[in-house]
Amino acid sequence: MKKIALLLILFVTTNSFVVQENAYTTGEWFKLRIHYGMVNAGYASLEIKDAVKNNKKVHHVVGKGWTVGMAKFFFEVDDNYESYFDKQTGKPYQFVRKIDEGGYTKNQEGFFNQERNTVLVKDYKHKTEKTFSVPEDIQDIVSSFYYLRNHPKIDKLKVGESIAIDMFFDDETTKFKLKFVGREDIKTKFGKVSCMIFRPYVQAGRVFKEEESLTVWISDDDNKIPIRLKASLAVGSIKADLEAFKGLKHSFKVKVDK
Repeated sequence: MKKIALLLILFVTTNSFVVQENAYTTGEWFKLRIHYGMVNAGYASLEIKDAVKNNKKVHHVVGKGWTVGMAKFFFEVDDNYESYFDKQTGKPYQFVRKIDEGGYTKNQEGFFNQERNTVLVKDYKHKTEKTFSVPEDIQDIVSSFYYLRNHPKIDKLKVGESIAIDMFFDDETTKFKLKFVGREDIKTKFGKVSCMIFRPYVQAGRVFKEEESLTVWISDDDNKIPIRLKASLAVGSIKADLEAFKGLKHSFKVKVDK
């Protein structure tokens, strides 16, 4: 179960910040069910709230991930990720990462200075403060997802093309690439939903079988919300499906079989 909540937030998770009409608004909330086949392993949720930072009204996104049932017994996850980012530019002001994954814990806050291209990370577990230099237009792991949803190229990519961003995570800048692999209609509890399919480039090794082991289906509409995720792990595979939602800015489109 380790890293599952992270994966969801990474998508369930891009060069310049070009603003178009937002795919989301305050009050949006959705939850995904994480499962091995029919067995529930946990849930992950994301919610958009209002907040004020630097005398500006900003988006405050709260992401949570937790295990249930037998999965909780074997490997308990209780994760909290938050991001405060500008409503116009999408640039982050602050992130929060407070996690417990089978006893592996982190308790951090990061404060971005977009003018100086730095981020101050306060580690409350180790009682340290460090300042890191970052590229221009850096994102945190949560704000990346919302920036991607508004990216002007997100629904114009050709198969095989990708979008790349600089993302700050685990005290370093990572180049995160998202490759478009096609479109597909998939059956969900809500009906048949048209989706765009993406594969994030992730590090191969202990968790994943290979570089492209994570596949993500997002709604091919104006909302661009995650409908399904599938990860091929070193020991089997795991899926996550959209379980519930509310407060979407745009109509959620479902196809009716004729």
